[in-house]
Amino acid sequence: MGFPKMSFRVCEVRHCPLFRYGDVFQISGIAICMESQGEHSFINTTMVHSPSDRGNCKILNGDFTRIIIEYERADQIPDCMISCSGCTGSIRLEHFRAIAKEEAPDGIDRQIGGILHLLGSFSFFRHIDPNNLNSVIKYFRLRTCKKNEIILRKGDPGGHFYVIVSGQVDILNDAGIPISTLARSDVFGEMSLICEENVGATVQAGSDCQFLTIDHKHFKALVQKYPALQTYFTRLLAKRLADSNRVRADDYASGMIGKLEEIPPEALFQTLNLNHKTGILTITQLLKGTARFSLRQGALIKASYAGNKGETAFYEVLREKSGRFKFTPGLPPEDFDVPEIGYFMKLLMEGLQRVDERPSPTVR
Repeated sequence: MGFPKMSFRVCEVRHCPLFRYGDVFQISGIAICMESQGEHSFINTTMVHSPSDRGNCKILNGDFTRIIIEYERADQIPDCMISCSGCTGSIRLEHFRAIAKEEAPDGIDRQIGGILHLLGSFSFFRHIDPNNLNSVIKYFRLRTCKKNEIILRKGDPGGHFYVIVSGQVDILNDAGIPISTLARSDVFGEMSLICEENVGATVQAGSDCQFLTIDHKHFKALVQKYPALQTYFTRLLAKRLADSNRVRADDYASGMIGKLEEIPPEALFQTLNLNHKTGILTITQLLKGTARFSLRQGALIKASYAGNKGETAFYEVLREKSGRFKFTPGLPPEDFDVPEIGYFMKLLMEGLQRVDERPSPTVR
């Protein structure tokens, strides 16, 4: 005789080496205490069906066995959440009634059927009448990405709209540095689809992620069919435009963008140093190309210009009279421990002395 199978789904992952968000386990079994002729016996049978290609975890199997012992039969386990005992990581699981493949709404991917209960809390799906949710979700597909994977690249044609189910993504600037982060229920990719333009910013997975994604054709059909979505995206675009304008205004107010004709290199570097700025300074339209400098708390840690590196590049750029500069806050993680090129004021005084000793380059 077979025992009823109960389902548990992973709803939270913390550095687990085996399992991922959304993985489903099925367990069955009984735990019976028996007494016969003054002797006491205990019988326990536990069967754990793990997700395919994920392997088995003895720790988690032991946790499932304990919960069957507690409730005597798998089919008597109430709706609940459990946490594994943990090793190098941990997971939490929720007990739920699995949607069998034949019971899933027509046209809906089985994996998506397993997360339908989550979608009511997502801002995008809240703008769709619950009675129409099944007809909308059937056009979506579930996609996974590994940490650091590029999901969208600036300049590429827009092809899909994304809703984040789990994990987080980073929006990168032109220097490859994260400027904002999106997480569960946030959306991205809509700008290029609505405006019929190429992707405006690179999007990278900040962790292992799951997305619901829909292609351009079906996305536009949904927006046209459901007026509430048009209002949703209008407000979203207005918010993102306001955020972008605020960042630009902050940059201009802080002197982060400008011309060397207005502020010479020595004054620019002094300003960044005195204000303990951390980020990347890029100077373009120079006589010998583009210069790039990295600063940490105002200290110079990297410099490159005209084939030169370090202090030589710094000295060379002090002689420039015209060009455009842009300072981008933030440094990549690998630059956090890079040593300083030298004490800033000493570098500056040495550089100015060299400028005085040599003729300035010809102004274009």
